[in-house]
Amino acid sequence: MHSDFQHKSTVEEIRARFDGDVERFSQLETGQTATVDAPLAMSLITHAAVASTSPIERVLDIGCGAGNNTLKLREVSGHDFQADLLDLSEPMLKRAAERVAEINNGPVKTIASDFRSAALSEGTYNVVLAAAVLHHLRDDQDWLDAFAKIYRILAPGGSVWITDLVSHESAAVHELMWNRYGEYLSSIGDAEYRDMVFSYIDKEDTPRPVTYQLELLRSVGFGQVELLHKNSCFAAFGAIKTK
Repeated sequence: MHSDFQHKSTVEEIRARFDGDVERFSQLETGQTATVDAPLAMSLITHAAVASTSPIERVLDIGCGAGNNTLKLREVSGHDFQADLLDLSEPMLKRAAERVAEINNGPVKTIASDFRSAALSEGTYNVVLAAAVLHHLRDDQDWLDAFAKIYRILAPGGSVWITDLVSHESAAVHELMWNRYGEYLSSIGDAEYRDMVFSYIDKEDTPRPVTYQLELLRSVGFGQVELLHKNSCFAAFGAIKTK
C-alpha cells in the first residue's frame, strides 16, 4: 500500500500551492470548508491541549498556514505563550505571525521549513499542533520518523494534537467514507468542486488510517493516546508524553 509516490506533488509544488492560498486560510471558522467539521476539530484539539497540558509556555504549530490553530489555542488558554510557527510557505508564515502577534504577547517565531528537516530542540515544546499537514508524509519510514521527532521535541508532560484527512484499513469502508465525503463536497459546492478537491487530494496527499496513526503514537513512546472525533474521512486525535 502507498508504494508508488512518483505521481505525488513535490515539496516545492506543495509550497507553491499554499503560497497562493493565504486569504482562504486566514478565516478562523471558514478557512477549511473542504474539511468536514473543521471548526469542531479545531475547538476539540485546542481544548484538549489546555485540559491535558500545564504549563503551556512554548507551542509549535506544524504546517501552521495562516495561524488559525495557534490563534484558537491562545483564545482557549487565555494566556500568552511562545508561538513557533512552521510552514513551507513564506506568505503563510508572514500572515500567521501578524495574526498571532495581534492577540499573543509572547514571542512569535517563524520557521520556513519542511518539518522533517527543521532543526528543532528536543524536550522543548509543551504543545505541538499539526492540522491538515501530516497527510503529506509518504512511506512508513517517513511517518515513523515524523512521529518520533514530535515525541522527541516535546517536553515531559507535553502533548501533540492532530486534525487531518484519514484513510481506512478496509477498502470497503474507505469507499463508503470517501462517498460520504464526496456527498459533503457536492453539498457545499457541486460535482465539479467535488472532483477538483478529489483531484488535488490524489495529487498531493497520502493519508493513513487514524488507527495506524494512534498505534504509531504509542510505538514512538507516547503513554496516553486520545481519539477526540472522527467523521467520514477526517479525525481529531492526540497523545500525551507521560515520561
